[in-house]
Amino acid sequence: MAITLRRARTIIRKTQEKGREMNLKPLSVVVLDAGGHVLAFEREDGASPGRFAIAHGKAYGSIMLGIAGTAQMKRAEAQGYFVGAMNGLYGGQFVPVPGGILVRDRKGAVLGAVGVTGDTSDNDAAAGTAGIEAAGLTAEI
Repeated sequence: MAITLRRARTIIRKTQEKGREMNLKPLSVVVLDAGGHVLAFEREDGASPGRFAIAHGKAYGSIMLGIAGTAQMKRAEAQGYFVGAMNGLYGGQFVPVPGGILVRDRKGAVLGAVGVTGDTSDNDAAAGTAGIEAAGLTAEI
């Protein structure tokens, strides 16, 4: 099973809807496949133009390390040298904070990742989780 474009668009739409329901700042959302390639991206009106890089960095780090943003942040706090080295290997593309969400199927296989940015990292993760679950998939924050 893979994340289809239709499902990626559902994830983005439902993430943005949850953000509005939570009264969050404008969100930017990217969906990556299991290889770290962009399937879809949207930046809401009013979101700053640099948000793609942040959303991508949150999702990309999740895919490449196989751990979601919350776990990446804990790892960075405990072993900053490791996350720094990994970020160097991947051209500085990691943003190790909540809002980088692994997407799993019902059996636990990683299908891809979602990166959400625009509000606080915890709020980004909550909105992204809602979007992933609305698409019938499992979120790991």
